[in-house]
Amino acid sequence: MSLEQNKAIVLQFYKAYNQGNLEQAKEMVAPNIIVYTLGTVIHGGDDFFEHMQMMRSTFPDSYHTFEDVIAEDDKVVTHGTFTGIHRQEFLGIPPTGKQVTCSVVHIDYLRDDKIVEHWTIGDSLSILQQSRKETVVAPDIPELR
Repeated sequence: MSLEQNKAIVLQFYKAYNQGNLEQAKEMVAPNIIVYTLGTVIHGGDDFFEHMQMMRSTFPDSYHTFEDVIAEDDKVVTHGTFTGIHRQEFLGIPPTGKQVTCSVVHIDYLRDDKIVEHWTIGDSLSILQQSRKETVVAPDIPELR
């Protein structure tokens, strides 16, 4: 498989996720995938898609935007941002309705045109901070105008 084919498969996977089409995303994933995300290890496609459904429920409009897509051998590394509106509890924080954005790096390993291993390294602290931020209104102080 060529590096360009590997990139195309991974980008199709994220495009399907961005569109909320998890059934299409499943087509790019091996049934025995191993996933490393949010400090946990997920074994198998069914559990991975349960996790993905949770993320889509928590951030229903979530999407990835990539600045870099790098391929070497059997791996594709993507670097960019994850954005979504916080609609359900996430890492212990109740839904806020706030839009959050964080940087992410994904490393996907492929075999036989399928993603067999997936790593997500994301700035979860940034999501927590953005979710907890309260709107601050500046006081009306005439001397500062």
